Amino acid sequence: MKSIRDQLPLLAVAVFALTGAVHAQTTPAPADPTPAATPTPQAAPAPTVSLADAYRREFAFLEAQKRELTARIAESTRSFEADRTRLEREVASLEGRVLAARNEAEAFARELVLSDQRQEAIEAQSQLLAATFAQAEASLSGLGSDLLAESSYRDADDAVRLARVFEAARDRIAESARVRTEPGKFFLEDGTEVSGTLVRIGNVATLGVSPQGAGALAPAGGGGFKLWDRGASADVARALAQGQTVPTLRLFLYENPNTAVERPVEKTLGKWLASGGAIGYVIVGLGLLGVLLAILRAVFLKNAGARVHQIIDGVSAPLAQGRIADAIEACKRHKGSAARVVTAALRNIDRDREHLEDIISESILHESGHLNRFGPFILLIAAVAPLLGLLGTVTGMIQTFDVITEFGTSDPKLLSGGISVALVTTQLGLIVAIPTLLVGNLLNGWAERIKDDMEKAALKVVNLYNDARAAAPRAG
Repeated sequence: MKSIRDQLPLLAVAVFALTGAVHAQTTPAPADPTPAATPTPQAAPAPTVSLADAYRREFAFLEAQKRELTARIAESTRSFEADRTRLEREVASLEGRVLAARNEAEAFARELVLSDQRQEAIEAQSQLLAATFAQAEASLSGLGSDLLAESSYRDADDAVRLARVFEAARDRIAESARVRTEPGKFFLEDGTEVSGTLVRIGNVATLGVSPQGAGALAPAGGGGFKLWDRGASADVARALAQGQTVPTLRLFLYENPNTAVERPVEKTLGKWLASGGAIGYVIVGLGLLGVLLAILRAVFLKNAGARVHQIIDGVSAPLAQGRIADAIEACKRHKGSAARVVTAALRNIDRDREHLEDIISESILHESGHLNRFGPFILLIAAVAPLLGLLGTVTGMIQTFDVITEFGTSDPKLLSGGISVALVTTQLGLIVAIPTLLVGNLLNGWAERIKDDMEKAALKVVNLYNDARAAAPRAG
């Protein structure tokens, strides 16, 4: 509904239109200058209306319209206020319903989370219960219980099955707490099966008594037993079979009678080397060769360096007297690198100092080949041995993966061959390389010391000769 302010332009237009109409009625029409051809009768004069009356009538009309519009505005305002109040109540009601729905949704979400948690807990308990049943059935079947063969156990619910399992376990525990004897068969050490009496001590040990042999038994697989120890356990087995009490029990304790137990293989040096394969034997051969070469080189170095002081003592007296030939003969009585270097120095002792030192250096270089004999080969063995060990490791791992590809990892015994090659060859390579490298470097150091001693001996001889020559004029 439009307000009074919006209708004022329309009222103004109406007032001007009414004013124009009143003016048209009160203003006389202009005279026609053209004379009428014939006179016409005059119309009756219109009644005259004053402008004030027109204004009053129009004002009264507008006042009436104003009152009508004011009443309509008031009615519209009351209707608007009523609608607003109603809508506010509806909005408040809807907000309350939304809040209630939100709270209800949050409650449902919490219930859903709790439901999921309860479901997970139930599933975990179900899995735990299933694992408990599987473990209990495996343990009871290993103890000889026939619970699994009963249809009443298979068809029962979980609570009944659990009670039956605990009952069977209690019976097995009670039975395992006593010593019982029963007829049975077992195998001797040579694999012969004999009949006799089995003395069961719970479910952890069994002894066998037969005319062919008696003693502690070990699981042989498939529920069978084999004789493990004939010693003092034989007397224990016979005493228990007769119901006697023994102070000391010699038993073989086992965890599961259905799992075969093998005797531990005695490890010897030959078996250990054989586990390394062909590469292991090659490494051992290189190690022995390195030991032999190291011994030979040590002997050569000992012979070469042991006579240095003896040579100097032997040639000192002839040189002091200027007898070079006697000094050379005394030096020839010794063998080895040092003797040859000193002899070369004595033969050229009359030359100038620089030339003589070059001759001594040449002689030492000539003897270095003899002193360095086998040295590089020993160090070569020390370098090659760990590489061969690494080759054996790679070869063993390849064998292991080939076995895994063909047979899987179910039987660890199938993997032991490749693993032995991988580990033993690496061990052998390090065992050969470490001492060979150490001994090779020690021998190289020894050879260098011998070279220094030879040089010192040759220079010592030259200095003795020069001292003797210098002392001769003074004595004369």
